[in-house]
This record gives sequence, C-alpha cells and structure tokens, in this order.
Amino acid sequence: MVSTDRFLAFAAMSLLVIVIPGPSVLFVIGRALAHGRRTAVATALGNVFGSYVLVVAVALGVGALVERSAAVFMAVKLAGAAYLVFLGVQAFRHRRDMKVADMAAPAGAARGDVRTVVDGILVGLTNPKGIVFFAAVLPQFVDHSAGGLPAQMLLLGLVPISIGLVTDTLWGLGAAAARGWFARSERRLSLVGGAGGFAMIGLGVTVAATGRAD
Repeated sequence: MVSTDRFLAFAAMSLLVIVIPGPSVLFVIGRALAHGRRTAVATALGNVFGSYVLVVAVALGVGALVERSAAVFMAVKLAGAAYLVFLGVQAFRHRRDMKVADMAAPAGAARGDVRTVVDGILVGLTNPKGIVFFAAVLPQFVDHSAGGLPAQMLLLGLVPISIGLVTDTLWGLGAAAARGWFARSERRLSLVGGAGGFAMIGLGVTVAATGRAD
C-alpha cells in the first residue's frame, strides 16, 4: 500500500492547495451568507463528497480522460459555472424570504438539507481546481511497484477530503457567524443574503472565464 513518506508528502501538498481559497471555499461562504450555518455545513459536506467522487473517477481512469480532453474539461467547467450562477440567482431572488424571526426557529426540513447536500456534490464534482488536482497530482504519489493502484488512490484521496471538510466547515461557520450580526435587522439580513447570491454569481463567472483554455 501507500508508504508513510508518500502519504505525508501528499498530505503536505494537499494542505498547501486547500488553504488557498478556491471555488469550494467561496461557494460555502456564499451559501453561509445567503442561508446560514446549517446550510453552510450541509454544503461543505456535499462538496467533499462530490470531490471524493472525483477521486473514485481518477482511480478508475475516468479522470485522466477529463484532464487530457480540452473539450470534456471545458464542458465540465462550464456546467459547474452555470450551476453556480443559477444558485446565486436563486439566493438573490429569495433574499427577502429570510426574516429575523426565522433565525431563532428550528432548522429547515430534512428535504431542504438533502437538496443542499446535492448542491454541494454537484459543485464539488465540477470544481476545475479539484479536477486538475486529483487527475494530475494524485497519481504522482502512488507506488506502482506496490500494486493496487486504485486502492492507493482511494486511500490517498481521503487526505484532501478530510482536510477540505474541516477547512470548508470552518470557513462556513465563520461566515455564518458574521451573518448573525446582520440578522438583527431584516434589512441587513436581506442585504447579506443578496451579497451571498452575488458572490456565487461572481464565482460562477470567474470559473467560466479562467483556467485552462487549450
């Protein structure tokens, strides 16, 4: 299986990549500002689950196809960008729906949580940063002489997933805490909800306009 040296080296590489805020972090922050702490945590959970699906895809060889094909990569990237814009528009449209009284009410229904997790999964799946990292970096840390390459990749993939879950959750909780101050006024709450929506729209546009173009 994976040697300790390779495991620690990949963990260090993962940490360096993850601490630089990317689409996942900004998405969680936007959702936290628009909808609060519960949504932020559910989004972070869905996001890392979607990212691990990318790990599975790379382990099975699908990730290499996405990385090598500019057309496939572009399609995935644009799909993710479009979904981010859609979620941002929805958050902006419903910014006035959240009332101060709602902040003290019990959390939303399970169905809402499931939808939130699914949103996070879709964004995690189409995150260009995640696609490039798992397709181009992850395979470099497996030990070909030890065999069982898919199993090694699946094990190594748990490292950035675990780090991402912790950091994304902390980012979301921090943003949600700041949102709590705005919740003292319905007007301020509406403004921060709109800001979260605009943040997600801007993120979607940025994802679509940047990155690999070959």
